[in-house]
Amino acid sequence: MNSNEKNQPTMKWSMRLGTLAGIAVYVHATFLILLVWIALSYWRSEQSLQAVVQGVGFILALFGCVVLHELGHALTARRFGIKTRDITLLPIGGVASLEKMPDDPKQEILVALAGPAVNIVIAGLIWLWLSLQQIVMPDELSSMLQGGMLQQLLVVNLFLAGFNLLPAFPMDGGRVLRAILAMRMDRINATRMAASVGQAFALWLGLVGLLYNPFLLFIALFVWIGAMAEAGTEEIRSLLHGTTLSHAIITHFESLSPHDSLTRAIQLTLDGVQKDFPVMQDQEIIGVLTQEDLLRGLHEQGALAMVREYMQTNVEKADIDEPLESVMKRLQTCGCRLLAVTRNGQLAGIVNIENILELMRIEAALKKGSRRFKP
Repeated sequence: MNSNEKNQPTMKWSMRLGTLAGIAVYVHATFLILLVWIALSYWRSEQSLQAVVQGVGFILALFGCVVLHELGHALTARRFGIKTRDITLLPIGGVASLEKMPDDPKQEILVALAGPAVNIVIAGLIWLWLSLQQIVMPDELSSMLQGGMLQQLLVVNLFLAGFNLLPAFPMDGGRVLRAILAMRMDRINATRMAASVGQAFALWLGLVGLLYNPFLLFIALFVWIGAMAEAGTEEIRSLLHGTTLSHAIITHFESLSPHDSLTRAIQLTLDGVQKDFPVMQDQEIIGVLTQEDLLRGLHEQGALAMVREYMQTNVEKADIDEPLESVMKRLQTCGCRLLAVTRNGQLAGIVNIENILELMRIEAALKKGSRRFKP
């Protein structure tokens, strides 16, 4: 893992706001565009700086509630030993980057319900404060939207809780649906069914957006893509479940010496299909020369440059008996192209993301074949 990897946000174009309960909070650049758009809208309609400040202030307060919503998920997941890498604010809401959802359906329900529960608590506290202040509140929620900022926040928090509880995967209600289904069938089929419900909801939301409010199209797209991504992630988990790194290890590979010139790397690249090369010294892997490193070296110094000048020295290692699912996650997050595989502390081979994906394609084909020819 790169030394700065833990400080990097999950999403690109994100800026760090600070830390809350030990969890880094980021804001995406598109959220700032939303604030500018809100400010301009209020200025054009009201021609008042006070209206602009109130409008932007309300949005900031609203997204403060969104951060607390995501924090509810994160802290509940922490109770079950699941870490949250960060929370990122987007124009359509917030995203808590949990390491994973709990495998136990009951725990998953608790984690999913924690976010909407926070919004309900916030609404309750606002109602209690307004009551203590003896502020007269309308009987209808729609009328409260015309009231002060606290009345509006009360209604919006109730809306956020209700909207997130809709059984549309990957929203909170969809995760509750998946967990309930997982109590009656295997997890992958439960995920597929919940994802299908989520995509059906996205289609309906998109239709409503076309007819009434174009902003709903963005939410529909988010739900649709999220449902597909979650289903795909669960497919990967099912294919890799119970499989160790020993099934994907590459034992026949070419290597370089730190004293080789880039000419040697060019020859090996053209002679075979390998693109990234471990750099060995005294039978120990001390670095990795990726295809990008090679091209950069050729551009800067030419083919006679030394491998040691352009190799990456932060070599990640993995034990041959490590679960392949965790290895896959490491390769996706560490920014490295390959891992050195060890057995009893000795180098046994290498592994890269391409080889794991190839294994997954083979496993998927075998599963389909076994279902097709099962008597």
